[in-house]
Amino acid sequence: MIKVIGTGSARDADVIIVGGGHAGCEAAAAAARVGAKTLLVTADLTALGRMSCNPAIGGIAKGHLVRELDALGGVMPVVADRTAIQYRVLNRSKGFAVWSPRAQCDRKRYSLVMSETLRRYPNLTLIEGMVENVLLNGGRCCGVWTKDGRELSAGAVVLTCGTFLNGLLHCGESQTAGGRYGEAPVTGLSAALAALGFEVGRLKTGTPPRLDGATIDFSRTDRQDSDAEPIFFHRGTKGFTLPQKPCYITHTTPEVHDALRQGLDRSPLFTGRIKGRGPRYCPSIEDKIHRFSDRTQHTIFLEPEGLETDEIYPNGFSTSMPADVQLAAIRHIPGLERVAMNRPGYAVEYDFFPPRQLHPTLETRRVAGLFFAGQINGTSGYEEAAGQGIVAGANAAHAALGSDRRLTCERDEAYIGVMIDDLITRGTDEPYRMFTSRAEFRLKLRLDNAYARLTEKGRAFGLVNDELLQSVRNEEARLAKVISWLETTRIASEAGESVSLRELLKRPGVGLSAVNALAHHSSAPSSHHSSESWNPEFPHHSNAPSSHHSSESWNPVLEEAMSLGFRQGDIANSEFCRRVEAEVKYDGYLKRQEFRAEELRRCRNQHISEDMDFAAIKGLSAEGREKLTRVQPQDLGQALNIPGVTPADIAILLVHLKRRRG
Repeated sequence: MIKVIGTGSARDADVIIVGGGHAGCEAAAAAARVGAKTLLVTADLTALGRMSCNPAIGGIAKGHLVRELDALGGVMPVVADRTAIQYRVLNRSKGFAVWSPRAQCDRKRYSLVMSETLRRYPNLTLIEGMVENVLLNGGRCCGVWTKDGRELSAGAVVLTCGTFLNGLLHCGESQTAGGRYGEAPVTGLSAALAALGFEVGRLKTGTPPRLDGATIDFSRTDRQDSDAEPIFFHRGTKGFTLPQKPCYITHTTPEVHDALRQGLDRSPLFTGRIKGRGPRYCPSIEDKIHRFSDRTQHTIFLEPEGLETDEIYPNGFSTSMPADVQLAAIRHIPGLERVAMNRPGYAVEYDFFPPRQLHPTLETRRVAGLFFAGQINGTSGYEEAAGQGIVAGANAAHAALGSDRRLTCERDEAYIGVMIDDLITRGTDEPYRMFTSRAEFRLKLRLDNAYARLTEKGRAFGLVNDELLQSVRNEEARLAKVISWLETTRIASEAGESVSLRELLKRPGVGLSAVNALAHHSSAPSSHHSSESWNPEFPHHSNAPSSHHSSESWNPVLEEAMSLGFRQGDIANSEFCRRVEAEVKYDGYLKRQEFRAEELRRCRNQHISEDMDFAAIKGLSAEGREKLTRVQPQDLGQALNIPGVTPADIAILLVHLKRRRG
């Protein structure tokens, strides 16, 4: 049943966060930064920010999410950099826009540092408890009810229950109630929310076995070291905090696949014991050999769990097969012939609430004051959870404090915005994972400009301090100065024509290092150089560089890079310089994307009332009418992103909206 309280109760907190995973930690920190008295309730305070699956932060598009969290003052980027034991940038062979940093972290340290970080937050209290129900007052959520009988009241509640809602662990024919290995599930809360009318679904995810690294022959694998010049997540990180450890790469073999096939009749995935749908882009090893039967091998990454442990995480070998089958199969992998298995892999099946039931603020449509964030919304991954957590926590705080302002991000502003818009308009029937390909404005949504995109907004909503904001403003001023210098500095081209450095930089294959060298080695201004060639705005720059002027004494690109802490001669690798190059090279594409983004913003301004009867609008396609009725978009922009709603449907809907307003 739903617990109801009277109107006279005093608040225990402004905001209550339920769950101490990645979404819960980020939501609690965000609410506290906004200024709300915040209470985080979790079953185990020693498990704050625990990495349930792989001990890593970042990756394809996920690295963008973490950098956006940093631009909004989040905690995950800081904790990741403090506990990282290996850094890699994925997609380096592609353009800057899709470069994706990833950090292998020390699993135990990550949770410890997260706990230390949250305990230092003002306005934030951490308590242990298992939430079983929600408290209502006049149809509004105003607190929670714990298993031990405590009633905790608040102005808003954020549920971040991860995989714990009626969680069920599968390992072969064994089934155990739990949200994670050795941890009890949350029972009762799903039923309570269903009684309020919420739709409930079932999903599945999994994790690999944990291996004893002391029993692995790494000489039969390929070593992968940390990047010498990594991209960090937190703006204030200047170097490695911890010693770096290598990862190793190996692969499955036909013998591995044969051993797994022989055990499929005992697999809960194939016998029907698992009902929930698993992640499409991170399938179990048994699912891989079934779906890709023509493949003779799959890559396995052997990732260290920490500095003070030999335990290895075999990324790519997620499984719920029986333990004996797991061990027999994994011992056919090169380097693992004599491996000892510390713990078998398993799958976890859990309840989620289809996210079309949410507003863009992540407040539920059915109950005011109640917010959902993380895997409860059908997402997978620590980074996706944290991205939702910061939005839900900030908005819950503003709601509880009586503010009518709400934090939202547009699709052209942030990957966080793309993710939330996808969830609330398209929904998901499988664990949602962020990819750069999901963003139609990905040239705008780069790592290097995350602060320019989001820090002003973060400050406006109380998430960011003045120091960070001023630092970002100063960098933007320096960027404008450098791009102006590139535009106004001209040299003679091979054809003898005067060309600006900016024009040179826009050419394919020409990088900032080459432009810098050309500018340095060009002679004093001649007939080829306009009067704008040498910009006196920069201190100690000669109007006519000569042989005794080195490039670092007059070139503002290098000067600004060095002012941001980069080494002399590192012009091609500094993030500031990469941003200069990206802004210049992508200029034409960025203008086109901005035009499209402006069109989308105009659509966002076309509000659709909650009582809109789509069935009564003549001319809509049958599928469009069905999808619009089911999703109930709040504006035309959301309607645009619903699969099955055609441009013709949008045109008809726009005419209908104009008539209603008229």
